[in-house]
Amino acid sequence: MTSPISPIGATPTPAAAGGGDGGLRKAAEAFEAVILRQLMASMRQAKLGDDILGSSATDNFREMADARTADSLAAMRQFGIADMVERQFRGQLAGHAGRIGGGVQ
Repeated sequence: MTSPISPIGATPTPAAAGGGDGGLRKAAEAFEAVILRQLMASMRQAKLGDDILGSSATDNFREMADARTADSLAAMRQFGIADMVERQFRGQLAGHAGRIGGGVQ
């Protein structure tokens, strides 16, 4: 009556295993978000005066807000960092697949 969702011993597809088009895109966006977080942290350090209302709680909140903003900016892909990373790795994957497919006959 019931059947298993996937047969035992089946290998996951590259997309399901975190690879494939979606995995590469997400990894490239995550890398762009890291770069943007570092950029925002550098901008925060370059303040001109002391913050009279500042505290460690305020600093933590700003870091969390900056991280969320960096994630949102990376998802919009307006800076082009994720696109360049994705293009570079896609080319390397295509070259690697060509060597594997053409090497054994």
